[in-house]
Parts: sequence; C-alpha cells; structure tokens
Amino acid sequence: MTDERLEIPYTVADYLLDRLAEAGVRHLFGVPGDFTLAFLDHVQRHPLIEWVGCANELGAAYAADGYGRMHGLGALSTTFGVGELSAIGAIAGSYAEHVPVLHVVGAPTTATQAAGRATHHTLGDGDFGHFARMTAEVTVDQARLTAAGYSAEIDRVIVAARDRRLPGYLIVPADVSEAPAEPPRQALPQHPAITDPDVVDRFRQAVAARLAAARSVAVLADILVSRMSAEDSLRGLLRLGVPHATLLWGRRVVDESAEAYLGSYLGAASDGAVQTVIEDSDVLVMVGVQFTDLTSGFFSQRIDSARTIEIRGEYATVGGERFEPLAMSAALHAVTSAVREEAEHLQLIPTGAAHRPEDQPRVEVEDEPLGQAALWSEVTRFLRPGDTVLADQGTSFYGMAGHRLPHDVTFVGQPLWAAIGFTLPALLGAALARPDRRPVLLIGDGAAQLTIGELGTLLRHRIPAVIVIVDNAGYTVERAIHGLEEEYNDIARWDWTALVRAMDSEQTATGVRVATHEGLRDALDAARGSESLTLIQAVVPPLDVPPVLRALGAAAANANRPLDR
Repeated sequence: MTDERLEIPYTVADYLLDRLAEAGVRHLFGVPGDFTLAFLDHVQRHPLIEWVGCANELGAAYAADGYGRMHGLGALSTTFGVGELSAIGAIAGSYAEHVPVLHVVGAPTTATQAAGRATHHTLGDGDFGHFARMTAEVTVDQARLTAAGYSAEIDRVIVAARDRRLPGYLIVPADVSEAPAEPPRQALPQHPAITDPDVVDRFRQAVAARLAAARSVAVLADILVSRMSAEDSLRGLLRLGVPHATLLWGRRVVDESAEAYLGSYLGAASDGAVQTVIEDSDVLVMVGVQFTDLTSGFFSQRIDSARTIEIRGEYATVGGERFEPLAMSAALHAVTSAVREEAEHLQLIPTGAAHRPEDQPRVEVEDEPLGQAALWSEVTRFLRPGDTVLADQGTSFYGMAGHRLPHDVTFVGQPLWAAIGFTLPALLGAALARPDRRPVLLIGDGAAQLTIGELGTLLRHRIPAVIVIVDNAGYTVERAIHGLEEEYNDIARWDWTALVRAMDSEQTATGVRVATHEGLRDALDAARGSESLTLIQAVVPPLDVPPVLRALGAAAANANRPLDR
C-alpha cells in the first residue's frame, strides 16, 4: 500500500509517526545514529512532526521531558546501546516525576540480532537484550517491534505512556522500520479515569460531615494535580476562598497571585504563617500530594491524618477511610460542593484584587554587589503573566521559594529526581511545546556546565529565552550540606558571555555579565523587550545561600549522618 501524501510505500516507521502525531507530538528530539538514519528519513517527510537534533542524547531526553510536562507526551529517538544509555538517566527522571515520554531506539536488523554477531554499540557478547532489561526498570511498558505485530505493540506502549504518565520504550530494528504497514484504521483508545457514582455520594457525605464540625479548612496541593490534568477542578475549589498552599514541586497547579494563596509548605522549613494554617486547620484537604525529602524539609511535616481529606489519582480518603474508584476531578467537585454548602461558618478568604508581583513599585537601588536576596527579588519583578519558569535544582529552585509568581506562570522544577542541569535542555522542549509562553531559565553555574551543549540547540531554533546563570563558583547545595569551603565543591570558572558568542554563529543572542544589583536590573530590563535569546551571568558570593536552602542543607546533613550504634 502507498501513502497518498507521498506516493511512496507506507512503512512501520510511518505508522509509528502517525500514532505519535495523533497523541499530540509535533517535535521528535534526538541524536542520529546509523541504526536510525532510515527512520529519520520518514521523520523528515512527515507533515506534522519536526526533527530536533540535539547535542547529545541526555539533552534530547531532558528536552523530551520538558515537552511532555507542557504538552502531555514527549518523544525522542536514539541509537541502540551507546545512545540509549546516554539517555537513560533522564528517562529515569521522567519515571520518578510522572512525565510521559516515548523513547524510540533504532536497533540492528533482526537478522543481525538473531545471528548474535559482535556488533558495534553492543557489549560484543551476542546478547541484544541487555539494554532493554536495564530500561524496563524505568519505563511503564516496552516492546521490540516486529513486522507482524507492530500496530498492537506501538499502540499499547504509546497509550500506556500517555495514560499512566510514565516513559515508554520501543526498540525498532532497522529492517522492521522499513517493513510494509497499514495506516491506523481507528483512533488510539481512550481510558478515562473510572468513578463509581455511589462512591462519589458516600465520599461527599463524609466530607460534608467533617466540614460541618469544622471552623477552618485549608488545601495543600502538589504536582499530581497537574499529572492528572485536574487543575481546572482544583481551581473551582480554590475560587471559594479556601486558604491554600503547595509543595514546591506543585507550584504550577495554583494561581499564586490569588488572595487566598499562602505560599509554599516545606514542613519545618516553611514560613511560620504557612505552617500554622496547614498544620493547624480543623480540616486539611491534600490534593495530589507526594511528600519527598527535598519538598518537606526532610519529612518534617506535621500532618494529622485524622483531620485530613486526601485526594489521589484514583481514590480518596477521609480520616483514613478509603473511597474508590474515584477520579481526582470527581473528588474535587464533591469537595467543592460540600465547601460551598458549609461556607457560612468556615474561615474563607473573600476573593479580591489579585496580588501582582510584576506590578510592585520600582525602588531605586544602589550599585552594590549582587547577593541572593536581591537576585531573586529582581527576577520575580521581571516575570510576567504567562511565562514558563524553569528553576534548576539548587539555589535557583530554593531561591525562588519565598517569592510569589504572577498569574498563569508555569513553574517547572525536578525536586524528586533532582538532576542538576536538567532544566537547560528541558527549556528547549518546553519552549517548542508552548511557543506562546516566554521561557525563563534560572540555573546555577555548576548545573549549567553539565548540559550547556543544548544552548547551541536553543540558538539554532531561535528560542527567545531569558537565561539567568547564577555564577557562584561551585555547588552551593553541596556547600550548604557539607564542605562549605572544600575544594571538591569548586568548579572551573567560565566566561559565559563568551560562550554565547562562540555558539551563536549568527550573533543574534545577547550575553551580559553582571555583579551588582543595579547591573542585574538593567540587564533584565533590556531583556524584557528582546526577541532573541539573552543570557545573564549573575555573579554572587560563593557562600551566600538562600535561607530555605540553608535550612534544608542542615536537615540533609543530619539525615546523612550514620545512625548511632
């Protein structure tokens, strides 16, 4: 059979790409290899999917992760063995953080594999299954495509990744990629979350009984709200004026400009007012919350399960009593209804004019050395509604912890997997997924050195990002934990502005080094109207640590001490 678009034979590669396009994928990230070249010819010809070549496979996988966080499914293509193992650390991060990514691996032909030949990019022992077995630990579903069963295998893995919000893995032997195929005859199956109406009724009654006996109620939300696509349902509850906070992981799921927004909850490292409301309210509604060491002050949260209503992806609990099957959105609608009925006696916050960080009055500053406090205050003032802000794990992520974001800002971090350098390539994916949003990257110098190769990819694709590199001469997180002035926490000092010039052959980007408060403000003001990439090298003292990070560093040091024997 032929594809009428192209008048060339329709193959398994075309089927895979059509299914990816149906799932919403418009960009495929990766690095070419000899086992993938024929497949990439099909990518080049596809009318909906664009190839995005990256500097290395790790960066491609991080970019696919950023794309998946913003768009619902990301995809990358690497070659067998050396390529896929270069990406596996990023795939593990996607698995840990519930991000749907499809990893397509081009492999030697079925004949080569059957013969067990010592082929390049393998371990030379004739076993072509080593890497699939490794990857099985960090993917939700896997398949080695065959010419006979390609359609069922492709559909199953894509649907599993999309619906379970975890990475999937497809091995595509070079000959199978070119095997004749039939186009899809029906749409990919949809599997909406299951909810039992009787369970909803019982859950709502239990919630109403708790609220009827309460004076105060609060909401604590986290990242699983986003992963379950339940943001709109959560907003319906929060519009009633329920005081609410998020974990740092879940900052993207609420509007931080709302009057009822309290701030971020970090257990014992929280702001006192936030901690009091979350820990002492008569009823606490936890939505999509997953406590991790780095978002809970090393598990220092004081949450009484007896007064908690917890809503998860497929079930909910009220004081420990479990209700399932119950989808998150359905549970939120039930809680919203109950709060509305009991609103008269609950301590709610009237909705009023939103808090707008970007509208704070401009205060004249002295030309004094730049420090962490001024850095994050100025960055917050620079942000505008609709931005995508990626904050790398470290001073950037925790430096922004105490600052409210403007309306409709999407905040991206990676506090569970916590791979430094993740956000620079992830910015590429996030920007291509949502070109309508201005991308802003906040990253430390040590983290940026790990993945800076993708700066060239950003420039190649003319991504108008604003990148702030915190130049503090080393690994500040590690300094805060142990070895404050030890040499192993130092890094090589780079001239980041020269790097921009070296990678930008068309010389359209801007690189500027600042070391004062006034210099940073001027650089951000200049970047505000730029239509090309701006990189700001912000020099701050090596031992200047944001307060939240200092508290977490002390907790981490304590957690890493050997137990008394």
